[in-house]
Amino acid sequence: MAKNLVILESPAKVKTVKKILGANYEVVASNGHVRDMPKSTMGIDFENDYEPRYITIRGKGDKLAELRKYVKKADKVYLATDPDREGEAIAWHLTKALKLDEKKAVRITFNEITKNAVKESLKNPRGINMDLVDAQQARRVLDRMVGYSISPVLWAKVKRGLSAGRVQSVALRMICDREDEINAFIPEEYWTLEAALKIKGEKKLLIAKFHGDKSGKINVASKGQMDEITKKVKKGGFSVDDIKTGERIKKPPMPFTTSTLQQEASKALNFSTQKTMRIAQQLYEGVDVSGMGTIGIITYLRTDSVRISEEADSLARAYIKENYGESYISDTASLKKNTGKIQDAHEAIRPTNVELTPAVLKEALSREQFRLYQLIWKRFVASRMAAARYETTSIKLNASGYIFTVATSKIAFDGFMSVYVEEDDKEKEAANMLLGRITKDTSLTLDELKEAQHFTQPPAHFTEAAMVKALEEQGIGRPSTYAATITTIIQRRYVAKENKNLYVTELGEAVNNIMKDAFSVIVDTSFTANLESLLDMVEEGSVQWKTVVRNFYPDLDIAVKNAEKELEKIEIRDEETDVVCDMCGRNMVIKYGPHGKFLACPGFPECRNTKPYYEKIGISCPLCGSDVVIKKTKKGRKYFGCENNPECEFMSWQRPSDKRCPECGKYMLEKGNKLVCSDEQCGYVETKKETIKN
Repeated sequence: MAKNLVILESPAKVKTVKKILGANYEVVASNGHVRDMPKSTMGIDFENDYEPRYITIRGKGDKLAELRKYVKKADKVYLATDPDREGEAIAWHLTKALKLDEKKAVRITFNEITKNAVKESLKNPRGINMDLVDAQQARRVLDRMVGYSISPVLWAKVKRGLSAGRVQSVALRMICDREDEINAFIPEEYWTLEAALKIKGEKKLLIAKFHGDKSGKINVASKGQMDEITKKVKKGGFSVDDIKTGERIKKPPMPFTTSTLQQEASKALNFSTQKTMRIAQQLYEGVDVSGMGTIGIITYLRTDSVRISEEADSLARAYIKENYGESYISDTASLKKNTGKIQDAHEAIRPTNVELTPAVLKEALSREQFRLYQLIWKRFVASRMAAARYETTSIKLNASGYIFTVATSKIAFDGFMSVYVEEDDKEKEAANMLLGRITKDTSLTLDELKEAQHFTQPPAHFTEAAMVKALEEQGIGRPSTYAATITTIIQRRYVAKENKNLYVTELGEAVNNIMKDAFSVIVDTSFTANLESLLDMVEEGSVQWKTVVRNFYPDLDIAVKNAEKELEKIEIRDEETDVVCDMCGRNMVIKYGPHGKFLACPGFPECRNTKPYYEKIGISCPLCGSDVVIKKTKKGRKYFGCENNPECEFMSWQRPSDKRCPECGKYMLEKGNKLVCSDEQCGYVETKKETIKN
C-alpha cells in the first residue's frame, strides 16, 4: 500500500498525476470544496466578530469518509489543490475536515501537470498560506453578506426569486449604463470625400482621401460645406505636395492571461467566456496523447500574469530558431507595465511543451480543444518572436489649397505575424503599387469626386469580450470570476445575449433601478474596485481580512434597513386590468415573474390561466393608429411594437413619441431629454425648450 497520499481538487487530474508519480503514491480527488457556509442561512456569526460558520457540504459526507480511510493509511499527505486563493482555501478546509496534523500534511502546488512540475513540487512542500485563505474567506463572507441581505429586499420589491451579487450587480449596472448611453445618443452628420485620379501611362486610378487644408484636418458637417469644397477642388488641379517614406514597427503580443484568453477566444473562435474556461480546464487537466498517455498540455488557466519561466522562454526561443531562423527570435522578452491590478502569482497561460504543436496534437483533441490550444500555442510562440516591420509611404496632394492624402504600407519583415495575428489586426495589407511610381513632378488628372454622407454611431453594446475587458480595466472582480459573473446575469434573464451583444431586459432594468436607488454604494464601480484592492492586500498579508468585513457590513446593514422601510411604503400590489380571463371571466391581474410581467388570473390555483402582458405606452402606432406596446424578443430584450403585429410591422428599439417631425412628417423618437426624427437623413432634433436643426 502506498504510504504517500496526494489529494487533488479535480478527479479529471487523478489519472494524469497518478501516471507521473507511480506506485509509491496514492492519488485521489476531493471533488472541489468539502465545507462551506450553509445555504439556508447567512452562515456568519455576527456576535463573534463575523466568524464564518462552516458545515460539510451536502453529499460530501461519503467523499470525506473515503478520504479519511486513505489518510489513516498514509504516512504523508500532500494537499495538491489548485494554485490560487480558492485552491488554498480548499486545502485548508481539508485539513480541518480531515483533522490533519501539520507534521503529516503539507501543501504543494504546480502550475502545469507535467512530470517535471509535479515532481519538483514534491521537493518543495510548504504549510497552508493563511493570507491566501483569508483573502478567499473575506471574498466569500462579503459575497454572502451582499447576496443574503439584498436578495430578500429584491424579492419583496419585484415579488419573485431574484438575487443580487457583489460583482454581478455592478456588471449589470455597467450594461444598463451603456444601454442608457446608446438610447440617449443623437447621431451627428458628417461627410467624406474621395478623389479618383488618373496618372499618365497608368490604367489604375489613384484614390486619395480629403483631409483638410494646411491649417489641419477639416470635419465636414453638412452638404452645403461639402459642395463649397468640391466646387473649389474641381476648379484647380492636383499636385504632389509631399512624399514621405518610413517604417512602422508592430510589437509581438503578450502571452495570454485569463482575461485576454477569454477576449480573444470570443472574437476569434466565437466562444463564450464560460466555454473558453471549460475547454481550457480540460487542456490543463490532461488529454490522452498517442504514445505519451494522459498529459496536461497548457499551464494553469487562472492567472493575471504575463510572466514566463526562464526554462519555457529558452525552449521557445530554441524552437523559433530551428523552425523560423535566428532573425525571428525576439531580442528581449516582452514586458507589460504593472497597472496595480496585476497579480503575478503564476505564469501566463502557455503550452507545457512548445514542441507539442497543434499539428502534433490534432488527432488527440476534439475540434474545440484543438482550436483553443492552437490559439494559446500560437500566441505564446509569437510572444517570444521579433516584431513585424512595415515599409510605409504617405503622399500629400494639393488641390486648390485643400489637402488630400494617400497612404500605403507593406510588410518588410513578418516577424511574429508569420505565426499569429490578433483578430482585431486582421487587416488587408494596403499595398498600392502606384505610390512607388509617384514623384513631385507626377502629373495628376481628376477623374471623379466621390462624396458620401455618414452619421456618427452610438457606443457599441457590450459583448462578452468587451465586458471582460471593461471589468478588468476597472478592477472589478477577478479574471477567474468573469465567466461566472456574465453567465449568472444571462441565466437570471437580467441580460439577453443576441448575436454576441448583451442587452438589458425589462427584468434587468427593474433590478438595476432598485439597486441604484437603495444600494448605490454596492453598485458603484469605484467602491467595488477598491474592495478588490483590499482583498489583494489581505492576500499580501498587509491587511487583516476581518478589518475589511468590519468596515463593510455596518453600512450595508443600514442600507438594507432603510430600503426595507421605503419598500413598505411603495409595496407593489397586483394591478387589475380590463383583460377578461377567457376561462373563468375574472379580470386578470399583472404579475411579475422571472421573465418579466405577465397576466394571470386572480382565481389561482383554481384557474391557472396566464397570458403575455403588453404594456401600452399611450402612443398611437405611426403606421396604423393602434396602440404601441412594450414587447420583448425571445431572449428578453425590450422593444416597442404595434399591438396589431403581425398585421402591422411597426417596431422600434427606441421609445416613439406622439409628435411628428415638422421638417419631414415622420414620427419622432425619445432620446434622453431630446426628440429625434426617426429618419436619420432628416436629422431634425427637438429639445423641451428650443428647437434646433443639425
